[in-house]
Amino acid sequence: MCGRFVSSNSPERIAEFFGATLDVGSLGQNYNVAPTNDVYGIVAPADAPTPLVRAFHWGLVPSWAKDTRIGSRMINARAETVADKPAFKRLLVKHRLIMPMDGFYEWQAIPGRKVKQPYFIRRRDHEPLAAAGLWSVWRDPDAGDDAPWLHSCTLITTAANTTMSPVHDRMPVFLPRDDWSRWLDPELRETAAITSLLRAAPDDLLELVPVSTEVNNVRHKGPELIEPIEPDQLAI
Repeated sequence: MCGRFVSSNSPERIAEFFGATLDVGSLGQNYNVAPTNDVYGIVAPADAPTPLVRAFHWGLVPSWAKDTRIGSRMINARAETVADKPAFKRLLVKHRLIMPMDGFYEWQAIPGRKVKQPYFIRRRDHEPLAAAGLWSVWRDPDAGDDAPWLHSCTLITTAANTTMSPVHDRMPVFLPRDDWSRWLDPELRETAAITSLLRAAPDDLLELVPVSTEVNNVRHKGPELIEPIEPDQLAI
């Protein structure tokens, strides 16, 4: 699973990079995005001339959910089964989005140590990553027709590539630039064509940067979290 990532770019920078239009205010910089946080998502409604940058709650709350608690268990969807799971298969056809991020975190078990080594995983060129995701809308069924809609999302993961596999057996699906418009295209509704886009990133795309265990605490949100350390600096 992927449970933490970095979002430090402004919404203006995200919109420019992805050729989208802003439809959200700033969520602020967050170097330790965790489930239930609000995150940026890029969607392409059929009635919009360009993709839109909007805000989503991370942790999918399906339209049929009784309450929002299910969202904490639906932060990821597996690429191998996303077309079959009842909570995801309709969204795969109609509600796809891109989750922009600067990188994400994973933890590696170290023989002889109780503390896992956290890594910040980013593009080698430090450009933003385009993670594939799904989104949904939900409204409290007991709150009446005037209740606000909650827009939520989940991140799609796949089997780790060679770069990631020493640290974790899963990784987010990162879409290459050539696939962005196809992934977001509301006219693309053929399941086989959609799932063909869900593949692991090339082995040379990412780099793993060892960082401090300060990232383990979700209350820590600052840029110091992605500063490289020597692995032997980690407490035993």
